[in-house]
Amino acid sequence: MSRSSSAYHHGNLQSALEDAALSLLETQPAARISLREVARRAGVSHNAPYHHFGDRAALLHALGVRAMRELLEAQEAAVEAAAGPVDRVRALGAAYVGYAADHPQSFALVFDPEYCPPGDPAADMAPLITRNEELLSREVAALVQVPGFVGRDPAALAAALWATVHGMAELVMLGHLPREVAEPALTALVGGGS
Repeated sequence: MSRSSSAYHHGNLQSALEDAALSLLETQPAARISLREVARRAGVSHNAPYHHFGDRAALLHALGVRAMRELLEAQEAAVEAAAGPVDRVRALGAAYVGYAADHPQSFALVFDPEYCPPGDPAADMAPLITRNEELLSREVAALVQVPGFVGRDPAALAAALWATVHGMAELVMLGHLPREVAEPALTALVGGGS
């Protein structure tokens, strides 16, 4: 039995290919990932990826969706573990920055307009984006009930927080800010525990 034939029977090949591509993405930007290298990393024939992903763009789109899901789940878990509106917003921002620091290439792929056009996400990405927006909106709605935030426009505050945290994530991800500044910066932004 050939190497490629046995690989098709070892389990979920699509997931194995995505895992292989994600491991490559940990060390190199999406622009340098090839289907041939993904196949080699997964231990399958160089044609195997084409059975699940029509081309490189389709694979990178799938990775972007997977990365968005991971980013969202990290934020949800952080918020769930925090108590009080201020701590929850701070945890949300810290999880966002933390994901970018831990997975810079995956984070970059989530926001790459080639694979996730702003305002026109693919059907599999749209619900994740909506869920992420709802998470931020819900936490900001609770935050504007806290003294010091009462009376602020929730939509404007959500946009300002996202823009600030995203900028911080980019700076940390690119090495311009040390990761350790994220927590104190978020505390400076929204204050202490409540």
